[in-house]
Amino acid sequence: MTLGLAITAPASAQEVTLKAVNAFQEGTYFAKNFERFIKKVNDEGKGVVQITYVGGPKAIPTFDQGAALRNGVVDLANTSASFTASLVPEGLALNYTQMSMAELRKNGGLDLLNKAYMDKGLYYFARTGENIPYHIYTNKKIDKADLNGLKLRIAPIYRDFFQKLGATVSTIPPGDVYTSLERGVVDGYGWPLLGIFDLGWQEKTKYRVDPGFYTIELGVVFSANSWKKLTPAQRTFLEKQGTWLESLNAEDAARDVPAELKKQEAAGIQVIKLDPTQSALLLKTASEAAWDGIVRTSPTHGQSLRNKMAPK
Repeated sequence: MTLGLAITAPASAQEVTLKAVNAFQEGTYFAKNFERFIKKVNDEGKGVVQITYVGGPKAIPTFDQGAALRNGVVDLANTSASFTASLVPEGLALNYTQMSMAELRKNGGLDLLNKAYMDKGLYYFARTGENIPYHIYTNKKIDKADLNGLKLRIAPIYRDFFQKLGATVSTIPPGDVYTSLERGVVDGYGWPLLGIFDLGWQEKTKYRVDPGFYTIELGVVFSANSWKKLTPAQRTFLEKQGTWLESLNAEDAARDVPAELKKQEAAGIQVIKLDPTQSALLLKTASEAAWDGIVRTSPTHGQSLRNKMAPK
């Protein structure tokens, strides 16, 4: 789909109109805060910044949005480092760190990360999801940190981890996972604690494995060229809105995590709670696979990111 040039000619020298796309279907859990951000920018940014929302994956497929940003088809996207990992594998460090965005801004971790993003024509602007763990969901019961014999849907964030535990993995867009579960193409999937009901996956899911691992990362990513073209006043305005957007993360997690646990239980999803020894092994394997992968895929930035962002 051709959307044309992204930043449109402003009505005045002070106003710019940006085009935005969402990696997630409109109205779903992981789309909603970005949609609130767009409304807030448009309500408060008249004469400074306006955003035209072209929609979700039907406008531009989820895994094509990073290239669309880099090529100037759109100016900003609500996406995930997992979805743009083919361009910026370093972004996955945001899933692996235990530091808050405030801490990463203070210690220079975000600046370091943005060197990698800017090298690829992108700019990491604000995080729209954190403090929520990922889990293994499976239709075959397990009792230890061993995924041998399981076919699991993955995203790049946990490819190395699942493979290290013996799983056979497939990268499948979220919109195709339900059918893959239904047809037995996969036995399960990795996904955050939240969001499976939006996609109907609870109907085809028997077990959730505890403990969770890593933490969710969703973020607003700009085209680097689009960000550079903004005036200081426009950037300042957007950064203020970005601070508001990030403030929603903690309250969302505190409110939604307990509710989701009850909802999954009511839907018949059983919890496989690994014993302390197996839980420790799962988390150790997850961390080692994560940071070893960052260093391996990013000879330029990987070790510095590990030094700044990895749990000590």
